[in-house]
Amino acid sequence: MKKRILSILVDNTSGVLSRIAGLFSRRGYNIDSLTVGETQNPAFSRMTVVVRGDDQVLDQIEKQVAKLEDVRAVKVLEHGNRVCRELILVTLSVDAKERPAVVAIADIFRAKIVDVGVDTLMIELTGNQNKLDAFVKLLDGYEIKEMVRTGITGLSRGAQDMFDELDEGLDS
Repeated sequence: MKKRILSILVDNTSGVLSRIAGLFSRRGYNIDSLTVGETQNPAFSRMTVVVRGDDQVLDQIEKQVAKLEDVRAVKVLEHGNRVCRELILVTLSVDAKERPAVVAIADIFRAKIVDVGVDTLMIELTGNQNKLDAFVKLLDGYEIKEMVRTGITGLSRGAQDMFDELDEGLDS
């Protein structure tokens, strides 16, 4: 099974997330990761959806998403021509003697300590999936009290963006 990352430009209206997620649900497709947020133009939001399947299924997903009423553009973020990131927040239970080792691990990964308690540390790390997975693996000997990951978000490299493609579609 292959992984495909779709960047989807949608109208920023209520219910759009539900309608797009509903398409995946109705067709029995699983979403590995989903992030969404407003773009530089508040009329639009950008969704980054990570899906897996064979080429036929992935092509079908892309075509079906593009047909939805709220969707303005769909772009596959191609390997080697994209920048993708994910954010993780981890709260660890650490005593005074463990704290320096955890801070050292955070420093190696260029993570930030964003909250310090008497017996806890909260760490923020941004990077690609492999970096975050490696970080979590190194924390294996410590008690993770809470952890959350945002999911992948990304953009294509280069100057042309989805708004350029949207404008071209409106001009024709």
